[in-house]
Amino acid sequence: MKSTVEHLSPTRVRLAVEVPFDELKPTFDQAYKKIAQQVRVPGFRPGKAPARILDQRLGRGVVLEEVVNTAVPQKYGEAVGEAELNPLGQPEIEVTSIDDGDKIAFTAEVDVRPEITLPDFSSISVSVDAAEVTDEDVDDQLKGLQARFGTLTGVQRPAAQDDFVVIDLAATVNGEAVEEAQTSGMSHQVGSGQLIEGLDEALEGMSAGDTKTFTTKLVAGDHAGEEAEVTVTVSQVKERQLPEADDEFAQLASEFDTLDELKADLRERHGRVKKMEQAGQARDKVLEALLEAADIPAPEGVVSSEVEVRAHEAVHEFDHDEDKLTAYVESQGQTREEFDAELRTAAEQAVRTQLLLDEVAEKGEIQVDQQELMERIFMQAQRFGISPEQYIQQAQEANQLGAIFADVRRGKALASVVQAATVLGPDGEPVDLSELFGTATPEDGEEAADAAEVADETATVASGSDQDEDAVVEAGDGAERSSTVESADTGAPASS
Repeated sequence: MKSTVEHLSPTRVRLAVEVPFDELKPTFDQAYKKIAQQVRVPGFRPGKAPARILDQRLGRGVVLEEVVNTAVPQKYGEAVGEAELNPLGQPEIEVTSIDDGDKIAFTAEVDVRPEITLPDFSSISVSVDAAEVTDEDVDDQLKGLQARFGTLTGVQRPAAQDDFVVIDLAATVNGEAVEEAQTSGMSHQVGSGQLIEGLDEALEGMSAGDTKTFTTKLVAGDHAGEEAEVTVTVSQVKERQLPEADDEFAQLASEFDTLDELKADLRERHGRVKKMEQAGQARDKVLEALLEAADIPAPEGVVSSEVEVRAHEAVHEFDHDEDKLTAYVESQGQTREEFDAELRTAAEQAVRTQLLLDEVAEKGEIQVDQQELMERIFMQAQRFGISPEQYIQQAQEANQLGAIFADVRRGKALASVVQAATVLGPDGEPVDLSELFGTATPEDGEEAADAAEVADETATVASGSDQDEDAVVEAGDGAERSSTVESADTGAPASS
């Protein structure tokens, strides 16, 4: 076999391969055997008809087609190995010539991993916000706890911010009622922003029995993106009365005997949350700095595949109705062209991130052990509300276990960069994030859980998908969407 490589760009190559017939004898033998099993030839038992008889009855072209379809993927894989290429995705193969008795020639174009020069990680320096907990933070946490034990009491006054109201809603578009926008007896907190735009502003100042009409854009349903006249009627106004913050409340709401003990616990818990937020900020800023320092071209074919996946996920939320998606986008003050451009930018960023962190993992010889993989699976199974066994089964059915492994490895790679980088607080002093990024093993159970959560989020960010990780493979609602950048199987179907 003879092969040459032409570099079309830093991320794409064309292989030209010639295979002499004398290398194809085993493939011809296999082809004749397979064809003989599929046809009946008078005078011969099934599978026993000789090659010359098959050529006479079926034509030489049938045999050559079978040989090409078997040999080309195999020889493509050999050529990739000889050239030491790292292909991404499936190749575009074209059989250029079949000279019977002489040779088979074909070309294969495929995206490949680009050469990436990594910066010195210790040269990266980022600044993050402080993780200090203020008295105001503790008071906010305490008020939130009080609200959980609060009671709603009807009041005879106009509704104000944070009040609860019981309302009826009705909407019309061009004078026709919108059935899915009709509701009655709904409880809503004024100022929560949980329903349609403009509702909270309309509710402020309304009393029980009042009715008001306002105009807004619907964001869901058959009329998403259209202007609607919405009528709201208030039947009740309630205010939430909070229990007194004292020792008695501490005993009611927690395992502590005094308010001071409860507030100390709230301070400690919120401190862990702030520390995790600080770690997340450091991770994001280090990744941003790393991407800026490394010149990473994004393979066009891989980016296009990622764009298709993200576009499919977006329109899936609207029953695959492009018009509904467009109407929703426009209702958010954005054109469809701007939305598509942002989607492509995000896809390119995701691909560049994955390529970069794969290179970090390769250079750092980062491995993923069974325990780390299972921790990721347990975390994700819990997030989706299913058992780990169900998650694994769905991931296997959707062929996603390799993607999960890759995401964990990229997360470890990103964590290793954060460990090597300099992270400074607002005061210019170094911030120690070792417990959350793995250089120290926390022995406290809650600290270990915090570290696991940061590691899980780091793997998610490293995979290039949304941090909330709502992207779920439709074939199994518990499995993650496949990582875009994965080394391709070198076997590929031939096309002529």
